Amino acid sequence: MILRRTVLYLGLSQLVCWGTAYYLIGGFGSVIAAELGWSRDLVYGGFSAALLVMGFASPYTGRLIDRHSGRAVMAVGSVLIALGCVGIGLSHGIALYYASWICLGVAMRFTLYDAAFATLARIGGPSARRSMSQITLFGGLASTVFWPFGHMLTEAVGWRGALFVYAAVALATLPLHLAIPGNRQGETMPSATPVAGPPVEKPPLAASPSDSFVAGALYAVITTAVNFLNSGMSAHMINILAGLGLAAGVAVWIATLRGIGQSLARLAEILFGARLDVFGLNMLSTALLPIAFLVGMASGVFVPAAVAFAFVYGGGNGLTTITRGTLPLALFDRSTYGLVVGRLLMPSFIVSAASPIVYATIIDRFGNQAALVLSIAVACLALAAAAALQFRFRGR
Repeated sequence: MILRRTVLYLGLSQLVCWGTAYYLIGGFGSVIAAELGWSRDLVYGGFSAALLVMGFASPYTGRLIDRHSGRAVMAVGSVLIALGCVGIGLSHGIALYYASWICLGVAMRFTLYDAAFATLARIGGPSARRSMSQITLFGGLASTVFWPFGHMLTEAVGWRGALFVYAAVALATLPLHLAIPGNRQGETMPSATPVAGPPVEKPPLAASPSDSFVAGALYAVITTAVNFLNSGMSAHMINILAGLGLAAGVAVWIATLRGIGQSLARLAEILFGARLDVFGLNMLSTALLPIAFLVGMASGVFVPAAVAFAFVYGGGNGLTTITRGTLPLALFDRSTYGLVVGRLLMPSFIVSAASPIVYATIIDRFGNQAALVLSIAVACLALAAAAALQFRFRGR
């Protein structure tokens, strides 16, 4: 069973860790490039380096959580986020800048959803689905909170001072992570009100080697496509909206609707998600992505289209985050959740590492509309893989 306070601690930590690490480049990338006189590719390449490190660290991190719990791993991640923010804030040259992003890459793999999901799966087993959805309510608001917060800090104390504040805020998650139980499902826990009742074990749907291979491949395609879009939009959504014709301030505030869309979609899943199995939810979430980017094509001439783009994309991305954690609970052996998911996520982190640079290059050479066309194509790939996964395994 998973305690309510554990869900609260992880939820708050996700809000802060996503905001101070993953969404950092989206809020500060342009001002860093302007002050240091670096190219867009060079600045956003730091975020790409972090995503690449996340990929290579993924299997190792999953194994650590399976063996030793997420408490120690996520606590170390809190410290590493603070160090990374301080390092970027002190950067005047490329070496320290990229070293700081490498530090943030390890920190993000130690602290963000995939580490939290593995921690919950280790504690709660099959009953972890609801808890996974609940912690994403907090994390979904990270861009909504930290993009405007970072913008205000930059105006008040400059981007370097803002990053020092980010470091202090990141350290506040250390006691939250240290408070996470270290037990595994079935071990004794302190008495408290549980989030869910006793888990009901079901055999994994992908039990045979051939089913496991197909399920793993399709899951990897979905997560790779979604993470590619997520890293690209996290780095460039504000720039895309501004490039399509919106004022810079308006673009920032419209982009924050992404976070509201994420959390509202996740709230709806918590309230009504029992009516959909994980495969139906996966289909719904991936179907929202191409719709969002199609609507986004009109953002430059129709402000409500920009609002709908940010909101619908946030909703689709928010739901795919949940299925990224819950699909493996249905498909694979839960006792090795961290290791299996860590391996399957590795290509998604590596491919998504190129996303900020790919988007920057396309925007510079072909314009913002071309970036949205690319997004539509990648979103359709995720939808096709989700349909294939449902056709193969739903109803078993």
